[in-house]
Amino acid sequence: MCTTVFHSDQPIRAIDLGPVHIVELTCPPSLVPRTPAMIRQTDPDLCSVVFPRRGALVVAQAGREALLGERDLALYDSSRPFTVRTAGLGTVTLVRAQVPRALLPLSARHTDRLLGTRLPGHEGMGALLTHFLGDLAADRTPRTAADVDRLSTVTLDLLAATLAHHLDTGPRLPEESRRRTLLLSIEAFIRDQLSDPDLSPRDIAAAHHISVSYLHRLFRSRDTTVTELIRRRRLERARCALADPRLRDTPVNRIAADCGFREHSAFTRAFNASYGMPPRDWRRQALRAPRG
Repeated sequence: MCTTVFHSDQPIRAIDLGPVHIVELTCPPSLVPRTPAMIRQTDPDLCSVVFPRRGALVVAQAGREALLGERDLALYDSSRPFTVRTAGLGTVTLVRAQVPRALLPLSARHTDRLLGTRLPGHEGMGALLTHFLGDLAADRTPRTAADVDRLSTVTLDLLAATLAHHLDTGPRLPEESRRRTLLLSIEAFIRDQLSDPDLSPRDIAAAHHISVSYLHRLFRSRDTTVTELIRRRRLERARCALADPRLRDTPVNRIAADCGFREHSAFTRAFNASYGMPPRDWRRQALRAPRG
């Protein structure tokens, strides 16, 4: 396998999701070249996407050079010479994902136009991809084989959708891939808007330029409803906030309001139904452990 290697004395977080490989590492000033001689020796035909979480990188390929700030993305291909280097004198924390080109539903003729160019990762599909990869790299939760398959599929979908967006070739993506990516975008939108007590299916559909009826059809494949997902996400956020020692002095009704619950009594009933105890009891239990 062709792996971009940075010298690092910091722990490296590596995740293998079947054919997809993701790493996060912090490295000192480094230069990683891939030369024609290296390509002649071996070429696993991989596409890689990289972005700095802290610091800056420079990716050069196909006669182009991209300076990447935090969350900016760049694509590079193992079949062509490239260089990846840190910018500046400080350390850089980066996340990189490698996928077999054969698994991307976009031809090399199209994706070659993006090699060595800066792709924004702060908004739209790029933000979904960078947040997803960053969260994966930081997550230590054990995964089953089924989890690995699902996460590999999501990674490929998000990468393909991000590239397609910048190529204006969205319709060329397989229908199932576009549907899964749309659902991910909808869930991210819901997460960002949870504090709005008036968040509704109509708002979500309008933000994604789809009909309300199509939105409901999408969620039927998940065996849930849009309204139920919103409620569950609000309860999960409230549950985490109640267990946060930094928020121990924040009133429960304030936390409920910040999570989008208009009425404190409705929040208490929903919390009790989901977690088997009132929110105040949950907070008391969660914070009972000694600090530190």
